[in-house]
Amino acid sequence: MLMRRAFAGLVAGAALAVLGCSGGTGGAKVANVTPADMPEGADWTGVYYDELYGYFHIVQEGKTVSGKWERPHKDKWGELHGEATGNLLKFTWSEYTVGAVGPAAQRDGKGYFVYSRPEGENVDDKITGEIGRGQDELGEKLSGVKQRLKMPDLGSIGGTGATDIGGGDWDGDKKEGGTPERSPRAPVTGRRR
Repeated sequence: MLMRRAFAGLVAGAALAVLGCSGGTGGAKVANVTPADMPEGADWTGVYYDELYGYFHIVQEGKTVSGKWERPHKDKWGELHGEATGNLLKFTWSEYTVGAVGPAAQRDGKGYFVYSRPEGENVDDKITGEIGRGQDELGEKLSGVKQRLKMPDLGSIGGTGATDIGGGDWDGDKKEGGTPERSPRAPVTGRRR
């Protein structure tokens, strides 16, 4: 009898834990976070460093926020797009494996960041949150420290998708301006003389 009650308690506790993570929706795992005011003088725009994901370049225009990152080993890069409400940013993201093609070349999901400022003098602001796969906002934890005097440059990261070699124009340094050059394998249009 005691064993049955203990087992029933374990099952009930596990069910409540799952409901707590998913917000009770029974579907996607949704973050249970409430927005608050941003710290005085704070702005989402900036560059944040996370050990696993590298530098997050984030730009805010109104409530809309866009960002990009490149992993430290330069084998993957990603982008996020979302909306900020105070110190809470909820977003969708995609990450691309450089040089890869096919279904495994791209991962997608949702996530959130909470912007905060630690107590004390001369401290660095930070973002903490998670990225989940598919429709889940919960998954892998992230924590980025805002870098001082470093401005975001979304154009310096990535390209147009996972098949970009090196993440940019096929023979450029990811910053090439002007019209993209014709690939040596592209068909020639017009007549040759």
